[in-house]
Amino acid sequence: MMAWRTTAVMLSLASGIAAAEPLLSGSSFLSDGLRARQADEAMNPGMLWVSQGAELWNAKAGAEQKSCATCHHSAAATMRGTATRYPKVDRKSGHLMNLEARINLCRTRHQKAKPFAYESDELLGLTAFVARQSFGLPMNVAADAPVQPFLERGKAFFNRRQGQLNLACRHCHIDNAGRRLRGDTISHGIATGYPAYRFEWQSLGSLHRRLRACSYGVRAIRFPPGSQEYLELELFLAVRAQGAKIETPAIRR
Repeated sequence: MMAWRTTAVMLSLASGIAAAEPLLSGSSFLSDGLRARQADEAMNPGMLWVSQGAELWNAKAGAEQKSCATCHHSAAATMRGTATRYPKVDRKSGHLMNLEARINLCRTRHQKAKPFAYESDELLGLTAFVARQSFGLPMNVAADAPVQPFLERGKAFFNRRQGQLNLACRHCHIDNAGRRLRGDTISHGIATGYPAYRFEWQSLGSLHRRLRACSYGVRAIRFPPGSQEYLELELFLAVRAQGAKIETPAIRR
């Protein structure tokens, strides 16, 4: 049954961005034991960062001495659904932003505080905390006119051969999804669990950290976390994941 659905999904993706049905998340390719550990908040190591994010949510910062709770009426529940809509274009600046960039923009624009460093525990924690409020909700990223130039470049990145191995993202995550590689099952590349805890990192990490690892794997250029190239690829992956449910913080091998 899994093989049949994988084949059907790959065929539907061959000529478009999103499948008629939501793609399977990376969790669908985990062992039963790892899926159970991910679902258990007491056993999921990523929840340590979520807890740190909860503290940061209420911590006053910057010249304005405001916290996230100051603007959002103390309730983290006001963030429910937010993660399903990112990346998106910031109307004021016209820049494409993922959730991490939006959090840092709030710090500089509203709190008058320094932005968190990409991949810092603080930014990972607050991003995971905000994303966790949308747990179980389907991705619903707008593919409207403002994002089209970014989306097209992200799609081109996904389909472009790169590096010494001369491979594109699609060669793994469409053409060979469901097959085995080095002890792992290749997923559809659905990023609905990030920030995610990976055992190879022994830490929580952002999607961009994972994208850099993929670039390294094919011996291609690795762009900095938060780079325009990875933001555009993240947008394409998010639109491709329409309907798949948020599961942050996920566990990955």
